[in-house]
Amino acid sequence: MSRPAILVARYVLPELLDRLSQHFEVESNQADQLLSPSELIARLQGKRGAFITANEKIDATLLDACPDLRSVCTMAVGYNNIDVAACTARGIAVSNTPDVLTESTADFGFALMMAAARRVTESERFLRAGQWTHWTYGLMNGVDVHGATLGIFGMGRIGQAIARRGALGFGMKVIYHNRSRLSPDIEAPLGARWVDKDTLLREADHLVLVVPYSPAVHHAIGAAELAQMKPTATLTNIARGGVVDDAALVEALRAQRIAAAALDVFEGEPKLHPGLLDLPNTVLTPHIASATGATRKAMADLAAENLIAILTGGTPPTVLNPEVLQR
Repeated sequence: MSRPAILVARYVLPELLDRLSQHFEVESNQADQLLSPSELIARLQGKRGAFITANEKIDATLLDACPDLRSVCTMAVGYNNIDVAACTARGIAVSNTPDVLTESTADFGFALMMAAARRVTESERFLRAGQWTHWTYGLMNGVDVHGATLGIFGMGRIGQAIARRGALGFGMKVIYHNRSRLSPDIEAPLGARWVDKDTLLREADHLVLVVPYSPAVHHAIGAAELAQMKPTATLTNIARGGVVDDAALVEALRAQRIAAAALDVFEGEPKLHPGLLDLPNTVLTPHIASATGATRKAMADLAAENLIAILTGGTPPTVLNPEVLQR
């Protein structure tokens, strides 16, 4: 009996391909070429499974063109590139990779926030350009992190990990905004306080965005929200591009309505608003918050575990639409 065919849409470690090859006929993309929508459809013909990243868009048009597909497993925690409802309607199981990247992503988010607060990348550019000729009292003065108010928009696993670093490592006061308040046993060890969105914006010295992307939070931080923030505040986005109106952020930074921004995600990435590049008070990184060798391996392993379980009748550990498995 022939084995199911799958597509691995981007480069993965060779040992992972070996693992998948024990169960499937594998078509891989070890050249790591970005596949256009039409190329992705062409490669998915006859495939039962798709092993993807955050870059491949899985929508109704693609699904209708790939009738054999029965599983879509992303090597990411975010899945706004996948139309889960459309997959569910067609009996296609979808999975993501939560938990395994929580701590690494929180490390990076906190590092970005500190870099913005203390003007780390700005001062490095200043030094490398040969502009440092003598010490002065106000040279690259930033804002404190210790003891400051840490505001978190999206208090899920990663948000809680950032709160833990701030509260327990830096003595920060933690406020957060979620659709719903967390239980007291989660709040208490962090001294965390639920507030409404307007209060979050007004009170945070350092605002970190970790909310999952959905149409409901598109441009959740725009001109009106930025205007509510303190002029000494920093904004860090490790959520998704589109949560912030990048054009409005550029204007706020130019006008010094907030002190600085640190961004790992952008609208339309890998393209980004050109105004961000010209601003000294920005820290910019190319969507690498989970980028450690150990974490990326764990993400790939979990995606593979989900794919194998879905297509061999097992129990996938992190399936997003388990009702499909019961059909």
